[in-house]
Amino acid sequence: MKPSLMRRAADADVCLLLEGTFPYVRGGVSSWVNEMLRSYPEIRFAIAFIGSREEDYKAAAYALPDNVVHFEAHYLYETSSADDQAAREIPGDAQAFAQSAALHEAWRNGGEVDAGAMMADMVQLIGDKAPLSEEQFLTSRAAWDFIVDQYHRHCTDPSFTDYFWTVRIMHKPLWQLARVAEQLPPAKVYHTVSTGYAGFLGALLHYRTGRPLLVSEHGIYTKERKIDLLQSQWIRDNRGAFERDISKISYFRELWVRFFEALGKLAYDAADDIVALYEANRQRQIADGARAARTRNIPNGVDVDGLAPLVDKRVARPRNVVALIGRVVPIKDIKTFIRALFIASRAMPDIEGWIVGPEEEDPAYAQECRALAESLGLASNVKFLGFQRIDEILPQVDVLALTSISEALPLVVLEGFAAGIPSITTDVGSCRQLIEGYGDEDRALGAAGSVVPIANPAAFAQAVLDLLGDEPRWLAAQQAGLARVRRFYTKAQMIDQYRVLYQRLMAAPSQVKGAEGRQGGGCPMHAGRAAAAQSSQSAQTEGVR
Repeated sequence: MKPSLMRRAADADVCLLLEGTFPYVRGGVSSWVNEMLRSYPEIRFAIAFIGSREEDYKAAAYALPDNVVHFEAHYLYETSSADDQAAREIPGDAQAFAQSAALHEAWRNGGEVDAGAMMADMVQLIGDKAPLSEEQFLTSRAAWDFIVDQYHRHCTDPSFTDYFWTVRIMHKPLWQLARVAEQLPPAKVYHTVSTGYAGFLGALLHYRTGRPLLVSEHGIYTKERKIDLLQSQWIRDNRGAFERDISKISYFRELWVRFFEALGKLAYDAADDIVALYEANRQRQIADGARAARTRNIPNGVDVDGLAPLVDKRVARPRNVVALIGRVVPIKDIKTFIRALFIASRAMPDIEGWIVGPEEEDPAYAQECRALAESLGLASNVKFLGFQRIDEILPQVDVLALTSISEALPLVVLEGFAAGIPSITTDVGSCRQLIEGYGDEDRALGAAGSVVPIANPAAFAQAVLDLLGDEPRWLAAQQAGLARVRRFYTKAQMIDQYRVLYQRLMAAPSQVKGAEGRQGGGCPMHAGRAAAAQSSQSAQTEGVR
């Protein structure tokens, strides 16, 4: 634990479950969390941060506001005492592992079996004193027999050693998260800002306490993990090639993807409400197993009034500055931006490409980007500026660039619109919706820039030249962006919608849910200490939503 952030409270109104983001990592999700915390000073927040290893995170990038009354951090891949214990074999609970095997078959086969309900039951078996304890998983004969059986039946890779350790590594954090769930102070609402391990923790807390779970997704976690697994393979010349490359994913990468898909389904099944940023992602959530009635869209919003003065700070000058504002990491595809600047500089020698963002998350990739710019002779055209305040940088920028291979609804594009800057983006996430509009009223505002294919430097360069070289077109794009963000993407709209959600969920009675769904049925879940005190309310589950 980093001592400067340690805070303790007996309880909280909302407990945020954050995986690999605020307060240690800068980026769009962290900025959003920071805004949310400061927008509800009347709400007492607890934060459970989940990371890989403590050494992977430097000092906090954000200060905690006063209404964060509790903060704790947990690192899933630190060496634990269990790793150092001498190996000893115990028999294991054969029935519990048989139930686990049935769940894995349900995930593979789909069909009539409700894997979500089965997983809800499995949650109750995971814990230090439960039938599927960490000791059972690491040392029991039943666990060994289960892994061997699964390997022989399903693995298409010849290496049993790789299979064994992959299964151990991916599952081991679940027991640590079960301990976190036991020790967290009670909250009226649990709010996870992703699925994955944070979503699993949210499901544990929901089933053990009976309190509502809210799932918000900026991007679709399983899609992003798939892209992470393919970082070394994805560079291609168009989207079609990239999608085809995904089909070549190795067995063990596919195993990880299926694992995170299962965790995502568990979080969706446990959630009272599931929020996406835009309609395409909401439909993706439904396709991945979320019940449509629980889903909704709440788009990101920015402080339009606060950014408006930046429009007036712009000064008349030749338009030649293109800025990519974001983390210098592979998913942002900084190299395509650099290559696009190289192509554009042949026709516009004085063009400047600014890369504005932190480089510490992936120093090796950042060095590769610097080396690429140098090898292309772009020392005078491409500038690495590191982290900057947007109110200082935006008035100097003529076009915002976004070359990412995956995004959701990027705040930086909205901030650029509010500051009077058109954008050129790849065709990812909601970017086409932001640039061209969604629905007749929105489209009537016009295009606020251009959308190009991913990993296509030539197309990106041409879009930059077209916009910078056509003053009437640039002015029209500026006005379209200003109108769009003021009409559809204000911070006040977003905050009001989440306030209604928080108030409703905080006021909801605690529930002890059956494994067969939201309206009860089947055997009641063991709800843990907090739910036991509320068990008299379990009959109120009908009609809560």
